[in-house]
Amino acid sequence: MARAWHLMSRPQGLPTDENFALKPYDLPELGEGQILVRNHWLSVDPYMRGRMNDVKSYVPPFQIDQPMDGGAVGEVVESRADGFSAGDLVLHMGGWRDEAVVDSRMANKLPNLGAEPQAFLGNLGVTGATAYFGLLDVASAKEGDVVFVSAAAGAVGSAVVQIAKAKGMTVIGSAGGEDKCEFVRSLGADHAIDYKAQPILKGLAAATPDGIDVYFDNVGGDHLDAAFALAKMRARFAICGMIEGYNKAEPAAFRFIMRVIAMRIRMQGFIVFDFQPRMDEFYREMGQMLASGQVKSRDTVVEGIENMPDAFRGLFSGDNVGKMLVKL
Repeated sequence: MARAWHLMSRPQGLPTDENFALKPYDLPELGEGQILVRNHWLSVDPYMRGRMNDVKSYVPPFQIDQPMDGGAVGEVVESRADGFSAGDLVLHMGGWRDEAVVDSRMANKLPNLGAEPQAFLGNLGVTGATAYFGLLDVASAKEGDVVFVSAAAGAVGSAVVQIAKAKGMTVIGSAGGEDKCEFVRSLGADHAIDYKAQPILKGLAAATPDGIDVYFDNVGGDHLDAAFALAKMRARFAICGMIEGYNKAEPAAFRFIMRVIAMRIRMQGFIVFDFQPRMDEFYREMGQMLASGQVKSRDTVVEGIENMPDAFRGLFSGDNVGKMLVKL
């Protein structure tokens, strides 16, 4: 018997406690090629809000009154899979629960990079890989570029800031509140814009009077519109997320979107799993940046599986600095 969070109804706007239930469920018998994992760390991520809607996307929606899932790091308790033994630490997608039976093909043993296990849900995991490939491949960012990063104090945004600085770029990050802006500056950003203190367009124009070469979008809405307004010729936009609109029924309107044509802006949405075959490259590069101190990790940790919904909602109210994690 294990416990897992179940989605009990489709949220309208920001999810409430009534949309979730923590319920016991029977673990299936361990089959050939499977492992039983006791979770130590659980991830909450903005993309999970889309999975709470009954719409087709790049990942299937959560099913009503069924266990939810997501990124997790845990310890193998029992194995019927070659290459996995009790005591191994693994990264897998059987999150939102305290124990999970996982197909070994969907689990990865943590490589020995001298990092804490939870780092593989952050800068050494999907979060860091999203930042790395989104910035360097999707946006083709290079030394000397002026890069604007929205939600720069968040998990992905803070990694983008540091990777861009390590690669010789000028970085402008946006964040909500002076404390978060100070954190963004501590990561090496050349400018930090407090979007709660002034309109983002005004702040970005003051920080980048000559415009931007690259925009890494985690927010959408007015941040994306400001990037349209200040894009240089042939600017490149990597569209990672649009958290501003995840709980809204109406799409955002853009005043400056027509500049896509005049400035020949290249916009590309992406999913990190597009780059799965290149994870060895990512581990090598990010491992070196972490070891050298060019990239640092900061987590916001919520204790206890009972508090998963609160941790998830905190993503939308700006409760996290860096990666939001739940520790079991």
